[in-house]
Amino acid sequence: MLPTIALIGRPNVGKSTLFNRLIRRQKALTHDLPGVTRDRIYGEVRQSERPFALVDTGGLVLDEDQNFEKEILEQAHEAIQESHAILLVVDGKGGLNPVDEQVARDLRESHKPVLVVVNKVDGYEKEDLASEFHALGLELVPVSAAHGYNVPELLERVSAIIDELGFEYGDEEEEEDRTGLRVAMIGRPNAGKSSMCNAILGERRFIVSDVAGTTRDSVDVTFERQGHRYTFVDTAGLRRKTKISDDLERFSVLRSLKATKQAQIAVLVLDAMEGLTVQDKKLVSILDREKTPFIVAVNKIDLAPKGKLEEIKRYFAEQLRICPHVPVIYTSTMTSAGLGGLLPLAEKIWAECQIRVTTGVLNRTLQDAITRHQPPVIKRRRAKFYYLTQTDIKPPTFVFFVNDPELVKSSYSRYLENQLRKSFGLKMAPMQVYFRSSHNKK
Repeated sequence: MLPTIALIGRPNVGKSTLFNRLIRRQKALTHDLPGVTRDRIYGEVRQSERPFALVDTGGLVLDEDQNFEKEILEQAHEAIQESHAILLVVDGKGGLNPVDEQVARDLRESHKPVLVVVNKVDGYEKEDLASEFHALGLELVPVSAAHGYNVPELLERVSAIIDELGFEYGDEEEEEDRTGLRVAMIGRPNAGKSSMCNAILGERRFIVSDVAGTTRDSVDVTFERQGHRYTFVDTAGLRRKTKISDDLERFSVLRSLKATKQAQIAVLVLDAMEGLTVQDKKLVSILDREKTPFIVAVNKIDLAPKGKLEEIKRYFAEQLRICPHVPVIYTSTMTSAGLGGLLPLAEKIWAECQIRVTTGVLNRTLQDAITRHQPPVIKRRRAKFYYLTQTDIKPPTFVFFVNDPELVKSSYSRYLENQLRKSFGLKMAPMQVYFRSSHNKK
């Protein structure tokens, strides 16, 4: 596991921009998920000498109707507890703020390393903007998240902090041997995640209640089945932002998303009687966009009226066409229907995620695909493909080198992805496909 660094700070100081800069993914963070202000709050920074996990928290605000210190602590407590070190992000242009001072005092009490990141310092000549933040009594580094100024220095400081902590990076293979396949159970409250874990385990390891939101934290349980080791992560239910009534549940959502990111396979548990809700669709969209290997488990089919099960299956098949590669199983924790195939299915998906194909075989497949169906002509030009290579696994990642990526429209991209899936047995695993410009045929 990687060391965890938390981004803490007020709204609009540039945490989201810094988050994107550090994880090298230029995607705006949005207000889609419940209990957090962003739909991606967890990422991995690999460009640093010491790789680390980065957690982006919501902006800390001062509510005049509530106690000042209580508001700050409730918002930051969980992120601080889960992290090895903290980056306190402040606004260099806006100057020192009372909220910054209060947060800095609270962070010092955590006895964890804290580095103040003075953002919006756009160059060496503007570093004097950081001078007043020395009053916080913490080490600081001026940066510009928007323009990248001094970000390498920030990464060096973080690497030094990780070294000072004496953090030892675990061997990935040893971790997998110890925990086996990590399976995160996610979904809305009361969909039956805990009951499903208990049914597969054959014992009551997770608290089950009719009251939605019983699971407040992510709980790991490691067990063996037929010579294979697995770790179940039963996460707190994800619900709409307007349904979250306290900060404890707000940060249980953070832990759920983090657990999903760290798991190898996710199981999205849906309620057969409630159908696919707007929140379910958002979860499907997030998992698909993040290329998380996942299974959809439509639970509670024992409650279906007699003769209605096939109708329910047709409904979910139609609704889940947005992710045609994702397997769907129909389960009941009361009768154990469908549960026996869950773990073998997870194993198959994980095996697909590790498929690697040689460049020679890939390029023969590419030529066959182009011969069968040429790229369409776009503004009197046709995409010309030079070669194809696989750059990564978990998930399989393929890069097409082409004369102009703009000539490859989404429909043709889907065609090529489908050809790769058919040729190499990638039926259920997520896949990354990129198109890059190249004028040198290889």
